[in-house]
Amino acid sequence: GNNGGDAFVAGRYLLKRQYEVAAITLFEKADVSSLSSEHWEAFLKAGGTPTGHVPDQGVLLDGLLGTGFTGAVKEPIASLIEKANRSKLPILAIDIPSGLNGNDGTVSGPVIQADLTLYLGLPKAGFFLGSGMDYIGKLLRCDFGLDAKWVKEAKGIGCLVNESVLPALLPPIKPSRHKYEAGYILAVAGSPGMMGAAHMACMAAYRTGAGIIRLFQEESAGPEEIVHSKWDEELFVTEQKRAKALIIGPGMGRAKNVQEQMVFLLKHLERPAVIDADGLFFLAHEKAFVFKTPVILTPHRREMMGLLGHSYSDPLALIDACQQYAETKQATVVLKGAPTFVFHPGKPALIMPRGGPGLAKAGTGDVLTGIIAAYLAQGLAPREAAILGSWMHALAGEQVVSSKTDYGLIATDLIEVIPEVLAGLI
Repeated sequence: GNNGGDAFVAGRYLLKRQYEVAAITLFEKADVSSLSSEHWEAFLKAGGTPTGHVPDQGVLLDGLLGTGFTGAVKEPIASLIEKANRSKLPILAIDIPSGLNGNDGTVSGPVIQADLTLYLGLPKAGFFLGSGMDYIGKLLRCDFGLDAKWVKEAKGIGCLVNESVLPALLPPIKPSRHKYEAGYILAVAGSPGMMGAAHMACMAAYRTGAGIIRLFQEESAGPEEIVHSKWDEELFVTEQKRAKALIIGPGMGRAKNVQEQMVFLLKHLERPAVIDADGLFFLAHEKAFVFKTPVILTPHRREMMGLLGHSYSDPLALIDACQQYAETKQATVVLKGAPTFVFHPGKPALIMPRGGPGLAKAGTGDVLTGIIAAYLAQGLAPREAAILGSWMHALAGEQVVSSKTDYGLIATDLIEVIPEVLAGLI
């Protein structure tokens, strides 16, 4: 196809390494670019063979459509994509899976289901928007000599997280530290019938290193490690002076008294906080509110639409709106999903394409809230706490899935493997 030049070059190099390489060509040489035609001829001279069918063994190299593709996949390419996907052979896509829009991740018709996408130079925005994550498989960068000038001037939706630097963000532990130095967290969460959300957030924070957590809630039943207090405005104000971070929202419910409580919390907020779930629901009603203390918001896409007061069908428009919201509210926004985006005032968006579909379960967001809050309580800045917490959450999900599958993962599994994930990093 139109991306065939790259495929022919790859095929020629594979032939030099003594691999057998055959090419399924859908067009005549006269119908492709002069450069593709040149590489086609070189491939044949190197010993490559043409074929008219998808093999029953080996690896498929996808060089049908490139990054300039938009619209609907047409014949004969559409039928070949379907045959390739049905073959169940491993598929390596060159630069982008054929059929995927590289700008916004939209699809119209069949798309190559890649096991690995070898992107050239820079990852494409469409990998992380729309349906892109459903098709790209694992990502691997190929440095083909793109001039640094073009990399610097490229306009993108954000930056892929450099995972190699994240372990260095882990807070150091002094041998002499006490529990309050480890991080005192106040949690305003839970309600009758929804205490699980509060408990999961608190226990995730403990497993991530927090030293002591006080949960403001009428119900005192729950894990022994949690200090329980009934809601009292004066006590909250007093304890907040000692606290290092707050958890607000998981399982709070949406009763009228909760709305009044949320208004009080926003008015008296003096410590870094993570706001999630029902806290976001009530925050959406405070259109003019601007944070004066470091705050991390952790919405999924529907909650984000509520905060924005608008529904976005265009994924690029949503990304722009999230960044603008972070700027306007002076907050860090963790847009949960596949992938997760982290927006922060004055900084490019960060993209975390780790995790997996098993994390789309009730309670996993509460666990993320607790992990991020623990890092805030241990002294990390909001942007660093958000991305380190999102990464840890994703790694925990992958570790659980390795033994329990995406089907079997539940939120409390994540809490139990956090120490194992940490042990692998320190």
